[in-house]
Amino acid sequence: MKKSDFFYDLPPELIAQIPATPRDSSRLMVMDRKTGALEHKIFRDVEFLLEENDCLILNDTKVLPARLYGVREGTGARVEFLLLRQISADTWEALAGPGKKAKPDTRFTFGDKLSAVVLEALDNGNRIVRFFFEGNFFQILDEVGQLPLPHYITRELEDKDRYQTVYANVLGSAAAPTAGLHFTPELLDRIRARGVSVGFVTLHVGLGTFRPVKAENIEDHHMHSEFYSVPEETAQIIRDTKARGGRVIAVGTTCCRTLESVCAQTGGITAHSGNTDIFIYPGYEFRCIDGLLTNFHLPESTLIMLVAAFCGYENTMHAYKVAVEEQYRFFSLGDAMLIL
Repeated sequence: MKKSDFFYDLPPELIAQIPATPRDSSRLMVMDRKTGALEHKIFRDVEFLLEENDCLILNDTKVLPARLYGVREGTGARVEFLLLRQISADTWEALAGPGKKAKPDTRFTFGDKLSAVVLEALDNGNRIVRFFFEGNFFQILDEVGQLPLPHYITRELEDKDRYQTVYANVLGSAAAPTAGLHFTPELLDRIRARGVSVGFVTLHVGLGTFRPVKAENIEDHHMHSEFYSVPEETAQIIRDTKARGGRVIAVGTTCCRTLESVCAQTGGITAHSGNTDIFIYPGYEFRCIDGLLTNFHLPESTLIMLVAAFCGYENTMHAYKVAVEEQYRFFSLGDAMLIL
């Protein structure tokens, strides 16, 4: 298939700039993946769409406040750093801009608690940066850093916790697993009370999530790699769900990629961790999930391709056409779709 097959026309005003309040008041499109039939509901209605013996799997990754604004020693030039990957306790791979002001051996300060030196400029343009600090790096980062909101969100969030899920627990993501942003603790409690098991995996979302597909033939696209972990408790929940005939419902494309990666690498659902660059597009045969809860994704993105793999190309493009007509809110802070 071609990248252009996944294009749809989206009016800019439908790109959500602020989250719904309360979280579970977002709109929810519900699709029957076999027929393509659509219903329109409110997100909190999801509790009535799940059945006893189902399980809901969520990604408990937590977004790092990974955007730092530093001042270059000597010149006072302001440079933005975006932390991508931790190499050691004090050393990270980062994006830096403007790059010409962040050459090797240049030093920067980020307030009075944090400073850094650029060690190396990589071939891909990224920088290796060593930080200097006293105490806990992540506590300092929480004070001086900012959440790296996607480029299409042009307004700062009044409450930065709204770009974290209520169950975020494991620091490491450059972006939020946004399908989970709609849940409240109370909604999750009601879901559990219905006999639905809730389990957690971790996949640290990388900036590659937003990297556009450049190859016209989608099979030529190479996915970025991301770290994931599935604990034994969650693996057992999924095995038990399958054994009693329940449905495994992944919250977000990150959960979907995690579970399908484990099946591909181990032949089943087991406790496992590692890195995955799995690319799911139409023609893929799903081994684990029976349902998918996800937001509405960018045109021509790997995420809309994953959705099309799960519920069919025609069903997906029709649903997106209807979503535009019905003025759903799109992307990270927007509305959701449940595919069963």
